[in-house]
Amino acid sequence: LFSKYVAKRIDLCVWWAGETPATLLTNAAPIVSWFKMVPIPGGVFTMGTDDPGVPQDGEGPARKVHVKAFHMDKYEVSNTEFQRFVRATNHVTEAERFGDSFVFEGLLSEKVKSGITQVAEAPWWLPVKGASWRHPEGPDSNITNRMDHPVLHISWNNAVSYCTWAGKRLPTEAEWEYACRGGLDNRLFPWGNKLLPKDQHYMNIWQGHFPYHNTAEDGYDSTAPVTAYPPNGYGLHNMVGNAWEWTADWWNIHHTVDEVENPVSIFFSPWFAFQCLMHSAEKLSPAF
Repeated sequence: LFSKYVAKRIDLCVWWAGETPATLLTNAAPIVSWFKMVPIPGGVFTMGTDDPGVPQDGEGPARKVHVKAFHMDKYEVSNTEFQRFVRATNHVTEAERFGDSFVFEGLLSEKVKSGITQVAEAPWWLPVKGASWRHPEGPDSNITNRMDHPVLHISWNNAVSYCTWAGKRLPTEAEWEYACRGGLDNRLFPWGNKLLPKDQHYMNIWQGHFPYHNTAEDGYDSTAPVTAYPPNGYGLHNMVGNAWEWTADWWNIHHTVDEVENPVSIFFSPWFAFQCLMHSAEKLSPAF
């Protein structure tokens, strides 16, 4: 399944269960409250799969993982929340600093596309000058009517800065997958094995002939509001679909079958990578 934006956004921020909101918020932004977080109980789950759709994504093998309890934001970080951070800190994102970012070509106007040369290694994505969180599809776009949508064009460094300001942190890949599953184990989706239970849409993804025509049967032809669709079993919204997500640790294709506790991937190359929604991954610098 396909998440539409190469532009990244901040993953859901987390607290360890032992770190109380009152303690963490002592030096954090006063406008960021913890009431929009939900407790995720510690436990053991099956991480990954023995039947990956794309083996090079490094989703195998299936292995038992222990995760400590923590709290997690129930919604993706919205444009409204990120705007508060920027106004409070004067933060400049790396997309703004570099002057461009990649955008799915199907979302661009013909005027913007006419002046762009496609990068061979990035089919369907175009480097757009002026694309940033304020202008997701380039300078002729804005977020005026999308303040409740997830913030896009956010690098790993930007995500860490936001979470630090909010008195939180990014989840590890193991924490993210555990939370995403919503208490279910060995299921294809956070709600079970059917893509459309009772013919209802539970996530925002591409429908139709990719990459030429999105039928938008889920109600949205680009991103959806962070509150859209029913939550999973833990009360988390949009854990699949909508936008790609950052995690705290490094993406790695090499995993042990041994049972582990609170795993964190370590440095293995000169490049960062990010783990995307629906377990698609790509090797990129954290500045992109």
